[in-house]
Amino acid sequence: MTRTSILETKDLVGQEVMLCGWVHNRRDHGKLIFIDLRDRSGIAQVVFVPSGADYEMASRLRAEWVVRLKGVVKARPEKMFNDEIPTGRVEIEPIELEILNRAETPPFPIDTDGYDIGEESRMSYRFVDLRRQRMANNLAVRHAAALFIRNWLSEKGFLEVETPILTKSTPEGARDFVVPSRLYPGAFYALPQSPQQYKQLLMAGGVEKYFQLARCFRDEDTRGDRQPEFTQLDMEMSFVEREDVMQLNEQLLIEMVKTIYPQKRIQEIPFPRISYKEAMEKYQTDRPDVRKDKNDLNLLAFCWVVDFPFFEKNDEGKYTFTHNPFSAPKPEFMEDLMTKKNIGDILTTQYDVVLNGWEIGGGSIRNHQSEALGKVFEIMGFEEGRIANNFGHMLTAFKNGTPPHGGIAWGFDRLVALLNNEPNIREVMAFPKTGDARDLMMSSPSELEEKQLKELHLKISK
Repeated sequence: MTRTSILETKDLVGQEVMLCGWVHNRRDHGKLIFIDLRDRSGIAQVVFVPSGADYEMASRLRAEWVVRLKGVVKARPEKMFNDEIPTGRVEIEPIELEILNRAETPPFPIDTDGYDIGEESRMSYRFVDLRRQRMANNLAVRHAAALFIRNWLSEKGFLEVETPILTKSTPEGARDFVVPSRLYPGAFYALPQSPQQYKQLLMAGGVEKYFQLARCFRDEDTRGDRQPEFTQLDMEMSFVEREDVMQLNEQLLIEMVKTIYPQKRIQEIPFPRISYKEAMEKYQTDRPDVRKDKNDLNLLAFCWVVDFPFFEKNDEGKYTFTHNPFSAPKPEFMEDLMTKKNIGDILTTQYDVVLNGWEIGGGSIRNHQSEALGKVFEIMGFEEGRIANNFGHMLTAFKNGTPPHGGIAWGFDRLVALLNNEPNIREVMAFPKTGDARDLMMSSPSELEEKQLKELHLKISK
């Protein structure tokens, strides 16, 4: 007999079904035993009577035991309707019960939203925490948003291309996670902070329209909207100008919200545009919250922030990039870049999309000519040898017919968290790290055995 999802039972009165799932709870009312059976789709009430099938077995059931049940879908008496759940007008009369697996007493309740449960407990037993309805809904909506993006971009002629996870350490802002090479003693791979260089090399390869829901890794201090590993919607296009990229992404965001989050209201379309200078003067931040009513949880105030300075001074008084070194200046500032004049006044083509005071994406039109990219590194004080060592592959690609191109990357976890009204991105990730970057469920990070260290040519200095 084919398994039926619990949600389907609402339309199957009179029919025999086979259900599989978890015991959500058990209630004994006199001689009647009521079991709420849960699967991913919902909850159904099963009523065991003393003269019915497997009554004694039902009396032993406990929360989170896994069972298989054959039964007949019955209409509930009208006075017993529960319209708070989709299956609240039916119940199951059991024919046969099978216990598939027992469970220890759950470490915490899962019939609540879980916000009041300590992070240590939730992360140690994440496989239990994921069973709560809020978490199940978050993963389902995240999937729907990702699927919408994939289909929407595919229809626009984009190719989804996977880029390498084992790559090269280059200075891009945050610290790299590095992986020692067994075959090449003393050499290391790095995990990508983003697919930035690879996606530009795809433009050099003639892909023209690329996207990826990309895994990214940054060894930096965590907080609510950061994790050591996270997901970006990464995108790059050839033969475009700033306006092309911004308009396409704005259209995608609007249509995704209308489709996946119809309860949400976008405050202003088209999204308002604010210069970096105006944002800093008016809001004292480059991530302005422009909501007209900050108490409205379903109000989405998108805006674009543009005209960022290309360079800023670091603590050592040297110039560094404000976003990434691959951006192109606005066309009217290209001469200043090439002559390395008025450096502090050069504006870049960078554009950030902001939602309710959070940056959810940023991108730029890129330098696609090696001379211009080289000037960026010269302004940053890189010596010729370091430029060649870290970025020679990019300069070589740009000398071999790379078209003009630009793109953007969204913080996908952050966007989904905001749209789901969650306080941090851990609530929309299946297996996140804790706030201090640990995986309590897997006890990671962990030490390696001495044999593994020797194979990797490593010694631990204490």
